[in-house]
Amino acid sequence: MARSQPEGGGPVGGYKGQPKAGRGAAVGWILSRVREFPSKLYLALVDEMGAKPLLMAAVLLVAAAAAISVEDAAPENIQPLSTLNLAAAKVGMDSASAIYVSPDVLGKDGEDSAWVTVNFTTPSPSSDHWIGLFSPADFSSGIGSTNVAGEQDALPGLPMAPIKYKFGNCEPDFLRTGSGNTSFLVINQRYNYAFGLFSGGKDNPKLLAVSNNISFANPKAPVFPRLSQGKEWNEMAVTWTSGYNIGEAYPFVEWRIKGEETSKRTPAGTLTFTQGHLCGNPARGQGYRDPGFIHTAFLKDLWPNREYSYQIGHELQDGTVAWGKSSTFRASPFPGQASLQRVVVFGDMGLGARDGSSELDGFQPGAQVTIDRLIKDLPNYDAVFHIGDLSYANGFLAQWDQFTAQVEPIASKVPYMVASGNHERTYMDTGGFYNGNDSHGECGVPAETYFYVPAPAHRGKFWYAADYGMFRFCVADTEHDWRPGSEQHAFLDACFAGADRKHQPWLVFLAHRPLGYSSNDFYEQEGSFSEPMGRTLQPLWQKHRVDLAIYGHVHNYERTCPVYENTCTVKGKDAQGAYTGALGGTIHVVPGTGGAKLRSYAGGAWPQWSVARNQSFGYVKLTASDHSTMRFEFIHSDDGAVHDAFNITRDYRDVMACAVDSCPPHTLAN
Repeated sequence: MARSQPEGGGPVGGYKGQPKAGRGAAVGWILSRVREFPSKLYLALVDEMGAKPLLMAAVLLVAAAAAISVEDAAPENIQPLSTLNLAAAKVGMDSASAIYVSPDVLGKDGEDSAWVTVNFTTPSPSSDHWIGLFSPADFSSGIGSTNVAGEQDALPGLPMAPIKYKFGNCEPDFLRTGSGNTSFLVINQRYNYAFGLFSGGKDNPKLLAVSNNISFANPKAPVFPRLSQGKEWNEMAVTWTSGYNIGEAYPFVEWRIKGEETSKRTPAGTLTFTQGHLCGNPARGQGYRDPGFIHTAFLKDLWPNREYSYQIGHELQDGTVAWGKSSTFRASPFPGQASLQRVVVFGDMGLGARDGSSELDGFQPGAQVTIDRLIKDLPNYDAVFHIGDLSYANGFLAQWDQFTAQVEPIASKVPYMVASGNHERTYMDTGGFYNGNDSHGECGVPAETYFYVPAPAHRGKFWYAADYGMFRFCVADTEHDWRPGSEQHAFLDACFAGADRKHQPWLVFLAHRPLGYSSNDFYEQEGSFSEPMGRTLQPLWQKHRVDLAIYGHVHNYERTCPVYENTCTVKGKDAQGAYTGALGGTIHVVPGTGGAKLRSYAGGAWPQWSVARNQSFGYVKLTASDHSTMRFEFIHSDDGAVHDAFNITRDYRDVMACAVDSCPPHTLAN
């Protein structure tokens, strides 16, 4: 039986509104209609065009492109810095306007961040006046230039974007008096700084005054250490940023078992990237900023569960040492070891603005509250997985330093493991699975350099396995092909198979885009309730009896029943708070609630597999202390309360029990 035609369909040989003028006209008609009903259009045309492979291919490509573009085109995914018309910037220095910042030397006692006070005045105040923080401090000398650091496709106007900014009327009396003062939080980003006072708003910025320069006492100091597990369970990678190239100083970590006198030094490798590594604007143009040098040292042969102290440093050519912060961490448990193990998972955070600056302007309204909650709750978890859409820098690279500073109170003490999201990786014609512009020219380079992950090949292929005691995590890269026959599919098969389930009973799949189940609004429009073709991994999840699949990308919270091929394998709403025995399917969870602006769900009745929803900022916490019981919680960022939870209680024989399609078809067990 032929499928029903989409709304507006017509007789065989031509749809309503489609000219009968050959393949070119048909593809044009598809382009004009696909945004209205991409999935319905595809389904309706399958029967009509079964013998027309070229046109069918066009439908597939265009429908996929439409589905991809929906998420990034949403207003909440527009980086506010990109709304500044930097190309129109002009110099109009006004002797009656002034701006001054104090103090002028920061970090005298080794601090990597500091509060500064900015005083400003202008004779004709308006709501269009704004104050921007720039680095390096000589930003004004290039206004109106045609190139940025030799970049041929850069735009004229302001040669660099501000790191952050505020409108003058953030000071209540500014519009009446023309004067005001405000505070900014400044972090050590390797160069000096200056503030500029502008008129003309975002559309026609005119520079009226430039402040005095400020800088950190040691702009090159090592800052923002961040931990991650190495390729072995008993290895910890320590990554940090500095202004020291390897020719100036030797980077290292000094570390010891906490409480012991004897310490050792482990050297670090050094990486960086340039404009030439990036793929397009704004990352290659006005959003570019020298990333400094990123160092990683590997602390090996750690004792399970022992607490270690460490300090990052650089040995200078004269033998002196530039030290960074000291911190502590607890080594991972042995794979399969039964002890208290607690892991936090979320996606889609972005940056908070603790100083009230406007460069985020509601872009990620929950980021600060989530960070504050995680800092407060730090004694109660052991590792973090941030599964994509990390900083939302979107080509404004200074935001990556800001993000590493934001997560440092957490990432310096527990492993902060990351996954690649569309806002890190996706860019046209760069070998990814999607062909959008969600990274705005970054094409994965900053994320893959600022953060270490134990990828089996290299960080350009951002998939990896991580063992944490009784948990095995298989982390996918949804921005590269995951389908059967791909390199990543083979990795996932091996990663799942590598878990010895009698000792590692809790098998978790992590990825950015939902490859399973999510009833959010843009998937409803796309018609699949997941990424197109995403559920091609269902046979793997079922074969290996994967317990949980957790995703980001969608900015709300949703949990399914244990499900396989759209069917709950545990029936009844009342049964979804506690699971005993074999699950028979995989529980899919979307906590894309780390901080980015929240989204709505599909309208109408809930799909039968959707059992819990919550449109609030928060994160998932997994807790296990033995091989038989795991606790799952969704915790709100604002109050720390648990708003969804369930337990899984089972024995090893339940893990191994055959369910539909989980055992080879030729076995008697099946």
